[in-house]
Amino acid sequence: MDKDNASSMSFQSNNTSIRQAHRQRQGSALGNPTEEPDSRPIEIFEARKPVSARPIMDFVNAVIVVVGLTFLSMFKKKDSLVKLLEGRDKDVCIDVAEQQTLSESTGNSKTGKLYRFQSSLPRLPIPSLAETCNTYLKSVRPLVNDDEYARTASVVYEFQKPGGRGDMLQQRLVDHNANKTTNWLIDWWNSFAYMAYREPIVVIIILNTKIYVNYFFCFADDAKLVDKPATRAAEIISGAMAFRKLVVSEELEPDMARKAPLCVHQYKYLFNSTRIPKSIEDETRNSNPATNNHIIVLRNNKFYVLDLVVSGQLLSTSAIASQIQYIYTHAGSECDVPIGALTTLDRDSWTKVRQNMLVASSLNQKSMDIIETAAFVVCLDATKPATHSERARECWVGNGRNRFFDKSIQFIIFDNAVAGFNGEHSMMDATPTSRMCDWILQSLKRGKIEHGTAVQQKTLSPPRKLEFDTSPMLEHDIYTAVTRFDQLVAKHDLTVVVFEEYGKNFIKGLGCSPDAYAQMAIQLAYFKTYGKCVATYESAQTKKYAYGRTETGRSVSVESVAWVKAMQNPGVSIEEKGQLGRKAVAAQSAYMALAADGRGVDRHLLGLRLLINSNEEKPKIFTDPSYAISSHWTLSTSQITSENFVGYGWGQVVPDGYGVAYMVKEESLHFNLVSLKLRNEEMRSNFIEALKNMRDVFEATVFLKKQLALP
Repeated sequence: MDKDNASSMSFQSNNTSIRQAHRQRQGSALGNPTEEPDSRPIEIFEARKPVSARPIMDFVNAVIVVVGLTFLSMFKKKDSLVKLLEGRDKDVCIDVAEQQTLSESTGNSKTGKLYRFQSSLPRLPIPSLAETCNTYLKSVRPLVNDDEYARTASVVYEFQKPGGRGDMLQQRLVDHNANKTTNWLIDWWNSFAYMAYREPIVVIIILNTKIYVNYFFCFADDAKLVDKPATRAAEIISGAMAFRKLVVSEELEPDMARKAPLCVHQYKYLFNSTRIPKSIEDETRNSNPATNNHIIVLRNNKFYVLDLVVSGQLLSTSAIASQIQYIYTHAGSECDVPIGALTTLDRDSWTKVRQNMLVASSLNQKSMDIIETAAFVVCLDATKPATHSERARECWVGNGRNRFFDKSIQFIIFDNAVAGFNGEHSMMDATPTSRMCDWILQSLKRGKIEHGTAVQQKTLSPPRKLEFDTSPMLEHDIYTAVTRFDQLVAKHDLTVVVFEEYGKNFIKGLGCSPDAYAQMAIQLAYFKTYGKCVATYESAQTKKYAYGRTETGRSVSVESVAWVKAMQNPGVSIEEKGQLGRKAVAAQSAYMALAADGRGVDRHLLGLRLLINSNEEKPKIFTDPSYAISSHWTLSTSQITSENFVGYGWGQVVPDGYGVAYMVKEESLHFNLVSLKLRNEEMRSNFIEALKNMRDVFEATVFLKKQLALP
């Protein structure tokens, strides 16, 4: 396979061949695992103890352009896919009987505080062809040599010349945008990056690449509730229901950025929402929160339904704690067949298994319906993670059994009352869920959650355990799921870097953007480890626009390369290193501002690619090796910061790369590193060294900031 085909293939569309290609890679849809299991027994029914502190996950927040570009390679005719996307609401499959009440109770009316700016948000812009081409060349320059750059510049100039292929595709994109009521990108992005992709949503295999969709947060401990997991779970549940009330009633204030409103469309997928596996393309099932006030609680792979509203009243926190304690007792120590592990299968296999389950038994239909309509899931795990890396791994994947990864929200409570969150990424980025989690934890800390009056336990019916009709075939499917899951997870290392010598407050005192400073720490740590600079993805939100999601921030610049090389050169003075560092920080901030403004290059170039007809030759800009080099995201990065979190992450997006999730807290910096067992420990050490080195050079040049006229 040539470089172009490996990272960004031509637009092809044939749904039958998609499924056939996936089956060839995976074996029969529910046949033997793709790899032979090792000789150790697979613990399907028994809870596993935590493994070592280092294994494993856009999420991305942000799932990156390579997902969409690789997905394109599976199609042979454009028209059928365009027909699939046009003319229907791709966002949501709503229960028919609930459709009217749902529109009245989930924010579709858009009359409350939450949606008050929604109709006035501007549409996602289409950058000019010249601007994108110029920005693209600037981003490619630090990644290629002089000869490679000269060749790339030539094909880019050819692409953008008046009346050329670029002009033709640009006009098609303008025409496409004119026919959209949302924005020109959203349906394509939701389909290609998420819903139409057929690999697992926990560990996704894209040809020879792994992409991770589900992401996680690790919560700070509550000192009052150490070793009180039932109470910790109950408080988080009460907090989540309080936030849900704000969302459903539309009393939640909308997201804002520097007093400017952001799109809140994604909030309708926060509660009572489940990704449903379907042939060709998954759907989202949103259920009416007015009639579905139950949650699912998992313990030892057993599903319990817990009704949170009784006789029209929300249960008090103490009553919820009693119900959770009942589940701990009733579940015992034996594990059930892990039905939830099926959500780790590739989507075609899971589609077939789910269909077979529903056809085989009305009991299965009822149990699955209760799970899918639930407000959210709470996982009570029988482990006690302690270190940062243990917590991160358990919140990310756990053992893959005591989960239901298709739910938009999963709160995880461990036996030592450590807690966290796992999110399904397809219809939401991490901003709504991080806001929710931070709000819950901060409100609990400040005593702002109404815990209610205790209800006599005798008046409550205990939580009901859901049952399933299983068969030898279903148990084989589950064996396949857990075997594949264990094999993929075992290939990964997860390492957490916690640097507590300074944080955001100190960085601001240096006159630097905390995010740009952290990005330069990533560049320097990688350069110290590998001696080179590589394409780096940073997720930039475009929610200032209606239905905006993300754009790629290309963090590597001519300035950042000059700086990391200088940092490793003992002959360069500390003052010059500091000056170069400030220029690198400024360049990163400038590109992120462009990306957040919808003027990055990757989404625009993707849109142009999607409009190449199947009988047309690809323009050379897309076959030029620099295109593949500059979008091979060896470093896939994103920041979500909360003082109430002690961890956040996902996995790498290319086999030779790292997933780097980071938090810039007031007095510390945290980096979560995931790779296919590359040089995680060396990278961890180099992060610490890089942050110490940076403090020295930036401190030495604080007084020069005004003279340099840098932002």
